[in-house]
Amino acid sequence: MNPNLNVDFVGIKFNNPVIVSSGTFGYGFELEDLIDICKLGGIITKTITLEPRHGNPQPRIAEVSSGIVNNIGLQNVGIVKFVEKYLKKIIKFDIPVIVSISGKNVCEYIKIIEILNKQDCISAVELNLSCPNLNESIICNDLDLVYNIITGIKQKTKIPLIAKLSPSYNILEIALIAQKAGVDGLTIANTYPAMVVNVDIYKKFNVMFGGLSGPSIKPISIRYVYDVYKKVDIPIIGCGGIMNGNDAIEFLASGSKLVSVGTACLISPNNLINIIEEIELILKKNKIKSINEIIGICNKK
Repeated sequence: MNPNLNVDFVGIKFNNPVIVSSGTFGYGFELEDLIDICKLGGIITKTITLEPRHGNPQPRIAEVSSGIVNNIGLQNVGIVKFVEKYLKKIIKFDIPVIVSISGKNVCEYIKIIEILNKQDCISAVELNLSCPNLNESIICNDLDLVYNIITGIKQKTKIPLIAKLSPSYNILEIALIAQKAGVDGLTIANTYPAMVVNVDIYKKFNVMFGGLSGPSIKPISIRYVYDVYKKVDIPIIGCGGIMNGNDAIEFLASGSKLVSVGTACLISPNNLINIIEEIELILKKNKIKSINEIIGICNKK
């Protein structure tokens, strides 16, 4: 008998705990010719803003030891075009769709959510409060702004809200503020602020700032999940360097209910399916009947 991989997260049923990290799978439909998207637990779209964004100039991705640094800058078509042209292409897969959104202030977030309120096909909204690739300061560094954004949106919508937090500040303090403000779930954590220096033969130094992702950040992100899980009463999506089924199990055992996969997807979209299959094999090998038996088990010893 196959183990049960079903997970309930903020009242939404996921057939398995593996979802796609924002920004690593396009809008959620572009890779349907490469993998069976219906096998995924769910999709988090690339972050959508109120107005279209062209993103940062090239180059904006650099490979580093055990990871990548990206400086994309939230390139996207804007909320109106996303809803009119792209959303219908995502919902056909009949898996939970979480729309990631970002704004400069409370007003922009509210304008976006008012448009999303008219769509009955959205499972949840992830509030990107932590992108390190913008000229603006990271929202998570301002606790009052985090609180005001979440409370402002909660007054305008019944869609479940997930706050994506930054490791650039005291992540436990942000998590508690977000919970107090009424957020339904947390994503821990976004990419880590980083810098790459390119040195060519002419001794010209080019600097690129961005967010670090990949295997190098996994142990740190797992620790954040573990620490936050002990202090909050809302569910967690864990992410950061998940490359295989063992990595995913580590996050789940540390307290996350779902895991979102990013860099591994960029390397090969089929890694998403491999991770799901590997989780199932690990549970079978250890005679574990349900994925829910291991969630947070590290904190229960």
